[in-house]
Amino acid sequence: MKKLELYFLILGLIPFSGCSDKKTLREPIAGIASPSSQPGLVIIPADSPKLQQIRVESVRTSEVPVDEVTAAGKIEVNPNRVSRIVLPVAGRISMVYVKLGDRVASGEPLLALESPDAAAAESAFIQSEASVTQSRSALGKAQGDFDRASDLYQHDAVAKKEVLSAENALTQAKSGVDQAQAVREQAVRRLELWGLKSGSFGQKVIVRSPISGKVLELSVTAGDYRNDTTAPLMTVADLSTVWVSSNVPESYIRRIQVGEHIDITLLAYPGEMFRGRVRRIADTVDPQTRTVKVQAELDNTGGKFLPEMYGNIRHVEAMQPALVLPGNAVVQGDGTSLVFLELEKGKFQKTSVQTGKRFGDLLPILSGLKPGDRVVVDGAMLLQQ
Repeated sequence: MKKLELYFLILGLIPFSGCSDKKTLREPIAGIASPSSQPGLVIIPADSPKLQQIRVESVRTSEVPVDEVTAAGKIEVNPNRVSRIVLPVAGRISMVYVKLGDRVASGEPLLALESPDAAAAESAFIQSEASVTQSRSALGKAQGDFDRASDLYQHDAVAKKEVLSAENALTQAKSGVDQAQAVREQAVRRLELWGLKSGSFGQKVIVRSPISGKVLELSVTAGDYRNDTTAPLMTVADLSTVWVSSNVPESYIRRIQVGEHIDITLLAYPGEMFRGRVRRIADTVDPQTRTVKVQAELDNTGGKFLPEMYGNIRHVEAMQPALVLPGNAVVQGDGTSLVFLELEKGKFQKTSVQTGKRFGDLLPILSGLKPGDRVVVDGAMLLQQ
């Protein structure tokens, strides 16, 4: 009897357990967005931890570019502040005072040179000094002869032709002095050009830096003999300013003028924006790429910009106000751009929007929203069904 009662008791409990399970399945699980009969409506329970991961902001108005030019670019040495060092005369390099990468000041010695041409110039100067002395001595004698002949002529002691002959000799002597002095001045200028002092043998030619900057290239060592005075031995560049060079399509070149500012981004410094000024626009179009070279000057006082760094330039011709959102607020779905509009706390409506061209971290919203709308700007992917 007791076994029969226990059997019916178990049969009575089974339906109640099944009902309890079905009820449990119908209840929403905490933290999961609840479906809604309204298309695109997403509801998150107030106690859901997912709600804490979602950030909402109001749509705001900002100035956005209307017409802009963007192109790839790279850092180059400022061509107005670079010097390629060549030898003034042929000879043997006796000393190199700098190393690759050294910073040098204007007038600082770079290398010393022993040159037979320098010795010849010193000899030529000494010879010119002797010629000046001889010509002056000849001038003194000619002047004395002329004075004596003139005095004798006044006393009828000599014929006039003697006076004329002495006068002619005096004129030639004066011309000889002028010529000797000109040769000497030329010899002096040659010595000064090479940095040598007059009247001293065995001097070395010291090649000095014409500008302040850094040694970017060096292709000479002590002991080398160089007779090519056109081949650069080293390059010194002032990197306090650099140029950003870019090839701009010819269809956009009308939007850029010399003197205007451009924005510059570099791969070496992601997320940073730099400002340069257009210094030169090429006078011709590249026939192969149909582009025009644009070069802008960039301040490099801190030395962070190095030649050959790559990046992009951006020039904005005009600005206009528009609604904007952070780029993370817009998600893509079925070929359309979507945002989640907050209707109330925990209730979001999927809304289609039309966006403009992205600039920086912002996207212009052309249609679909109005000022003051509150939109999910962080965590939109959590609301995707």
